[in-house]
Amino acid sequence: MNDQPNRPHQPYDPYGQQPQAPQAWPGQGYQGYEDPQAAQQYTQQWQGQTWETQNHQAVPSAQAPDPETAILTPQSPPQRPAAPAGADAAAPGYGPATVGGNTRLTDAQRARAEGRSPIIEPGMQPAALTALLGLMLAGAAAVGTYALLVPLVVLQAVTAAGWFRLNGMWPARQGIALGFAGALAADAALLASGRSPSAILGTIGVWVLLALVLQLRSHADPDERMYGLMATVAASALAIVAGGYLAAAADAVTVGAVAVAVAVLARALPLPTPASVVVSLLAAAGAGIAAGQVTDLGTSGALLGAGAAACALIGHRVASYDYPSRFVHFTAGVALPLAAAAPAVYVLGRALA
Repeated sequence: MNDQPNRPHQPYDPYGQQPQAPQAWPGQGYQGYEDPQAAQQYTQQWQGQTWETQNHQAVPSAQAPDPETAILTPQSPPQRPAAPAGADAAAPGYGPATVGGNTRLTDAQRARAEGRSPIIEPGMQPAALTALLGLMLAGAAAVGTYALLVPLVVLQAVTAAGWFRLNGMWPARQGIALGFAGALAADAALLASGRSPSAILGTIGVWVLLALVLQLRSHADPDERMYGLMATVAASALAIVAGGYLAAAADAVTVGAVAVAVAVLARALPLPTPASVVVSLLAAAGAGIAAGQVTDLGTSGALLGAGAAACALIGHRVASYDYPSRFVHFTAGVALPLAAAAPAVYVLGRALA
C-alpha cells in the first residue's frame, strides 16, 4: 500500500523543468478547487451608491444587485427636480424623446395640414403706409426730379429688404445691400442719361452677372446657392424697376401714385376678394380722373390709374402669399404694390402723353 495521498496528475516536462499547473480561467479554480481571493479579484464590484428604480432613493452599496444580473437590469435615469410653483405655465413644452428628434412644425406647415388658405393679406396698417408713401411720391414728382429721389430711395430699400424676408431669408445683409446698391446705381444712371429707360435695363443686366459671380464664390450647398441667386436677382430687379418712377413723366407719376394709394386702401376693406378687387380698380380709376384734372392727362388718367392699380394689386397678392409674417406685411406688403406699378406708370404715361 502506498501511504501517500493521491495528488493531481502533473504533466511531464521533457526538458527537465519543474512541472507547471495548467492555467485556469480568471476567477475559477482547477478541477473543482476555487481560490476565493482570485475569484474576488476578477469579479465585478459595485462601487458607490445605487438608485432604487421606483422612488429613486439612494441605497447603501451593501444592497447592490448581483454582478451577473446588474448589467442586464435596466436602470431608470434620475428625474429632474420639481419646478417651483408657477414655473410650469411659463416653461416651454417638450414632446417625448425619440431617436431622430422631434421636429417643430412651423405656422405655415400647420396651416397647410389643417387645410387653410396660404393667403394672408397685409391689412389696413400696411395699406396706410403704402398710401402714405404713394402720396409722397406724387407730391415729390410735382416738385421736381431730385425731390422725387427721397421717397424713391426709401421705396427701393424697403423693396429689397421685404423680398428677402418674404422668401424666408433673414438676415440676408449681403443680398439686401446688393439689391439696394443696384437700385442706387440705376438711379444714378437714369440721372446721368437724361432719364433714359435703357439705364434700368443695363443696370439689371450688370447686377444679374454680379449676383451670379458672388454666388459662384459661395461655399454653400448647390441648392442653397441657387435659391440665394434667384432671391438676389429678383430683389435687385424689383428695386431697380422701381426706378421707373424716375424715368416716367412727372404727371404720370402723380396720377399713378395717387391711384395706387387709393387702390390699396380700398383693397384693405373687409370685403370678399372678388368684390374688393373690383372696388379697388374702380376707385383707382376715379382717383386717376381726379388727379388727371390737376395735371395735363385729363380723363385719360382713368386708364393710367386703373393700369397702375392692376399691377399694384399683383404686388399686393405676392406679399400676401405663403403665410407671411407681420414683418413681411410691413416691408414687402408696403413696397411691392408701388414697385410693381412703376413699369405701368412709365409705359402708360408715355402712351397717353
